[in-house]
Amino acid sequence: MNKLKSSWLTLAAIPLVLLSCNDNDDSPMENGMPSTITVENILDSRPLVESGTFKNNGASPVIMPGESISFQFSAAKGQALSFATMYGWSNDLFFAPENPGIKLYQDNGTPVEGDVSAQIKLWDNGTRINQTPGATLMHPGTAETTAKNITEVAGTDAQGHTYAPASSLMKVSLHYDGNSTFTVTIANTSGNTTNPTPFSPGVWAISYIAGGNLLNPEPLYKKGMPSVNGLTKIAEAGDPTDLGNYIKGQTGIFTPLSPILVVVYNGIDNPIYKNGENDRGQGLKELAQKGDASILAGYLKNVPGVKQVYVLAAAGSTVLLPKIGGQAGGKVSQQLNVSPGDKIAVATMYGFSNDWFFATKGSGVDATQKGDISASIALYDNGTALNQFPGAGITQFNLAGTPLTESKPIQEVPNPNAFTTLPSISNIIKVTLQ
Repeated sequence: MNKLKSSWLTLAAIPLVLLSCNDNDDSPMENGMPSTITVENILDSRPLVESGTFKNNGASPVIMPGESISFQFSAAKGQALSFATMYGWSNDLFFAPENPGIKLYQDNGTPVEGDVSAQIKLWDNGTRINQTPGATLMHPGTAETTAKNITEVAGTDAQGHTYAPASSLMKVSLHYDGNSTFTVTIANTSGNTTNPTPFSPGVWAISYIAGGNLLNPEPLYKKGMPSVNGLTKIAEAGDPTDLGNYIKGQTGIFTPLSPILVVVYNGIDNPIYKNGENDRGQGLKELAQKGDASILAGYLKNVPGVKQVYVLAAAGSTVLLPKIGGQAGGKVSQQLNVSPGDKIAVATMYGFSNDWFFATKGSGVDATQKGDISASIALYDNGTALNQFPGAGITQFNLAGTPLTESKPIQEVPNPNAFTTLPSISNIIKVTLQ
């Protein structure tokens, strides 16, 4: 956990500025009624951004020599594709790329295309005693007396059986479809080798990356460690059900919240944005694309009717991390000075997006009320950057990208949307007044 938090210091080294400004010099305790606003990232995060299973869509789910399958996914720079499928005519061998998976972008950000078969290896699951590979194999054979660790099969296995190189049995190719989307094709090329074999249905996964580090760089197996989480059923029987269910449970949403913009105002409409209007060029774009609230906060400070403006950053990392491995998410609080008629509005970036932001709905909420006001928060698309899969976009600023410009009205993000299904907003961000 400490390593993960350290990685976020790198990500957070973007211009997220803490700003507190008041139209008067009175402290919040001296006039009006004291109130404290607290904002929390309560998202129960997951380490995998995407995952799934694959199979032959023909009469049989097995991929026979001469056949191929394809599937599509999104990815950002630094992310990698991992998959596992059984060497069908074996006791417990499987194909998979070396962890963390197939490299998808060159170091300069150019998408990788073409034949990447050299990255595929053959592995021994370590749960069955190997026999001569082939169609007459008495599968699944004899179990190992004591399960062994996963090891690479490089030419020969522990019993001395020989195998052609994995890259001659399986051809894996990438095609970049644009906008951070790839298609991978896995072809069975084993037919003309000394080791013809079918491939079983399989599983695939892509980890989130944060601060340059993958959250789960070994999503399907660990070299030199025992097989876990249902991989054995793939390696021995070609059944991806258990491992597929496991990685499905590890797949979902992971996002920080940028420093929180808090505005107290009276006699005016919500000064941050208006649904259905284009971005006003006052700094909301910088908040929505980069998590930088300082420009908008500086503008709002001089707007008539605005009484208090704050940008609240978490100690240490500035961003509010989600819940990770049972550890609570980030949390910030600020004491306010409010009077009857005052309203409050907040805004913060959905950190792993192109230009999504959470904000108070409509004209704002009564600043004098107490309790949980999370129901007043919605997720909006700022309409200034082309959207990509959240957490897997090459042009997302917090994934070292440059947003691609578009110009559309601000609209609430549908759920499910074109990319993913989000938890309810109240399960991501919690806002309370005390």
